[in-house]
Amino acid sequence: MPPQTAQTAREPRQDRSRATRARLLEAAIGCLAARGWSGTTVAVVAEEAGVSRGAAQHHFRTREELVTAAVEYGTEIRMEQMREHLDALTGRRPSTLDVLTLLGEMYTSPLFRAALQLWVAASSDAQLRAQVLPLEAKVGREAHRLTVEALGADETVPGVRESVQATLDLVRGLGLADLLTDDAARRSRLLRQWAVTLDHALRP
Repeated sequence: MPPQTAQTAREPRQDRSRATRARLLEAAIGCLAARGWSGTTVAVVAEEAGVSRGAAQHHFRTREELVTAAVEYGTEIRMEQMREHLDALTGRRPSTLDVLTLLGEMYTSPLFRAALQLWVAASSDAQLRAQVLPLEAKVGREAHRLTVEALGADETVPGVRESVQATLDLVRGLGLADLLTDDAARRSRLLRQWAVTLDHALRP
């Protein structure tokens, strides 16, 4: 087969492989969020994704690899969506409340529920924890950096870095509060008040 024809033949296979991988990752997020760690097996995820178990294991040898990759993939997508939303506010910097609202949405999404299931499982599983710790560090850095950029925060000012970290801890805690009941009304009130407090910290 001529090289150009071989290249052309490979591209559709690569596209199909990427599409299959994406379906598996999205299905894994959904399964983790809805069924928890114990209910999320490679076989279950493959069925949800509409692919064979063999195809799933071609991409991910173990459940640990699959769910860790899924949370990383989902986080990248979610943060990119947040960047796009902020970029769409042409001509003006988003208000502090705008940023907090977006963070609140991120930490009450199915992705956060999925990540939480993974963190809880990793807390009592040393092998899984070894995979999750580098991911948690990466996600934490990215979330912090994006929040600093969105707020226009100057971390050379004493106390500003800590205020950003407290903000992320707050929205994560509000995400936890939303797990069992709809906490939207209380969350909205708290975020509005924290926006005022944070504005004083960032722009005294």
